[in-house]
Amino acid sequence: MASNSTRRHVLAGLTSAGALLAMGAPAQALTTQQASALIGKVVDEVNTVISSGQSQDRMIAAFEKIFARYADVPIIARSALGVAARSASSPQMNAFTEAFQGYMARKYGKRFREFQGGKIEVSSAKQVKSFFEVSTTVRVPGSAPYDVKFLVSDKSGKDLFFNLIIEGINMLASEREEIGAMLDSRKGNLDLLIRDLKTAG
Repeated sequence: MASNSTRRHVLAGLTSAGALLAMGAPAQALTTQQASALIGKVVDEVNTVISSGQSQDRMIAAFEKIFARYADVPIIARSALGVAARSASSPQMNAFTEAFQGYMARKYGKRFREFQGGKIEVSSAKQVKSFFEVSTTVRVPGSAPYDVKFLVSDKSGKDLFFNLIIEGINMLASEREEIGAMLDSRKGNLDLLIRDLKTAG
C-alpha cells in the first residue's frame, strides 16, 4: 500500500498532466460524458509517454510542454509565491514563473512511471461559483482508489486548469506552503529562490 505522501505525488504527476490536456474544451459546456472522454484520452496520452521507453529527462520535457500549454501557469505561479508576488518586479515574476514551470515538471514528471496501469473515471461535473469542478475517481495498482477534483476557469480568456484537489488535499495550497518555506530559508531573497528552482524538483 502506497503512503499518503506517495499517493499525492503520484496523483499530482498524472492529474496535472491529465487535467492540463483535458481542459481544452469550454468548461461551462463540459458534460460528464465529455469530461470522461477527454480524461480517457489523457490517460492514453500519459500512458503512451510512460510506455514509450524514453529517458526520464525526455518524459519530464514532454510533461512540461503539456503543463505550459494547458495550465494557467502565471496564475498558479503567482498563487504559489503568495504575498511575495506583490513586491516582485515584472522581470522577477516572469523569471519565477518560468523557473516554477520547470520545477513543477521535474517534481511531478518523475512520478509518471509510478502511475503505470492507472485509470481515471469521471463521477460528476458541475459549476462552482466562477469555475468548473470535475470530480473523478482514480485507480492506481496496489493502492485504494483516489478522489480527485479538477478545477477549471476561463478567467485568462481560455479554459485552463488552475488547481486540483486530491483526497481533500489542495495541491495549490500545498505548493504555496512549500514555496513559502523555500523562500523563508533564503531569507526572502526571490532571486536566490528563482536560481535554485531551476534545478529543484
